[in-house]
Amino acid sequence: MAQAMKIAIVDDEKDMRQSISQWLALSGYDTETFASAEDALKVLGPDYPGIVISDIKMPGIDGMQFLKKLMGSDSALPVIMITGHGDVPMAVEAMRVGAFDFLEKPFNPDRMSELAKKASNARRLTLDNRALRRELSDGGQIMKKLIGSSPVMDRLREDILDLGQADGHVLIDGETGTGKTLVAHALHAVGSRAGKRFVLVSCAALEEEALCKRLFGPMQPDDSMLPAVEEARGGTLVLEDVDAMSESVQAKLLSVINEQGIPGETRIIAISNLQEVGKTCEDVLRPDLFYRLAALRITVPPLRQRGEDILALFTRLSEQFSEEYGCEAPQVSAQEAAQLLQAPWPGNVRQLINIAERAVLQSRRGSGSIASLLMSDHEEMQPVMTTEGKPLKEYVEAFERMLIDNTMRRHKGSIAKVMDELRLPRRTLNEKMAKYGLQRSDYLAS
Repeated sequence: MAQAMKIAIVDDEKDMRQSISQWLALSGYDTETFASAEDALKVLGPDYPGIVISDIKMPGIDGMQFLKKLMGSDSALPVIMITGHGDVPMAVEAMRVGAFDFLEKPFNPDRMSELAKKASNARRLTLDNRALRRELSDGGQIMKKLIGSSPVMDRLREDILDLGQADGHVLIDGETGTGKTLVAHALHAVGSRAGKRFVLVSCAALEEEALCKRLFGPMQPDDSMLPAVEEARGGTLVLEDVDAMSESVQAKLLSVINEQGIPGETRIIAISNLQEVGKTCEDVLRPDLFYRLAALRITVPPLRQRGEDILALFTRLSEQFSEEYGCEAPQVSAQEAAQLLQAPWPGNVRQLINIAERAVLQSRRGSGSIASLLMSDHEEMQPVMTTEGKPLKEYVEAFERMLIDNTMRRHKGSIAKVMDELRLPRRTLNEKMAKYGLQRSDYLAS
């Protein structure tokens, strides 16, 4: 849900600030008014959830001084200045200092609403990006996204924590859809560069000349960003689909790495998808570059190797989509749980996300099945099975764990309600929770 934007109106003339406030309130904005810049500065912090409209001529701290103080606190805060007739030079100076735009008295209220909308949209984007950066720099939050208790996921988290503290470049490989970019974020977030820049470049998305320019420059005077190797200096540079680089781009990247020395000022995380087409990154990259990038290496496991994690992920995803679509999450039967565990998942987690969303939409309509979704991409409509069968006992236990987990989550840890719904005596429920590593405390705040 989009964050509601406020509008702070600063003007020493009561009638003016009230009329602006009333007009913008009619347009649906949440306004607050201040009779002086001094009063406004007590409220307008660096992450103020909105924009500012201020008169340029005020007693005490005038509009220009006020603008400079705001820009010093948060240079991305949109400030619209109101100027008197003939004060265009002052308005131009305000724009140079950092004002979003200006309105000249007497101004058109519709023009003010239009500017307020543009400024609010810009502010929302800034705040969303900041929130995302904070989330991506929080190692704990990132690690929570690596859901799963399977041995391969335990090992992956351990590898991330170990390699995150190292200085060497990292190669991340694995099948498509396994979450390699999330692992790159996690490596950055748990390491010493967590507070530094994280720059991601998709090598497959750009033609050779454009990729070379994006990575190394030179940039044109009107370009809004630095070359990636400069932008990421001291932080982390992530190269998605690194195997798509041409020989000449590889040579330039190797030159940059050599210039940085060991350990490199900027850490490079290279991501490869070549496993799925029968090749490896080593087959495609020049050897001297490959061995630099693969100083440390992580292979992200495919979903089919993650066992019961599949059911845990499906449950979590279907709950998220059901909340988004305003309906109940679909109930998974024992047969459907077995089908989820048996599916080969060629698209891995990305495919599971799609299946979970479609299952929620089907459930909302009251039709369809998970089996039909799993088979829908196959022309012959054959049951999708893995090549390796599993004992029935494993499927039963996986379903039982999922059922108890879902019921505990739905009843927010109420043992009495779970016992009643599942018709289990307390001792049996306690034994099964201990067997499956489920703890009541994990559900109390959910």
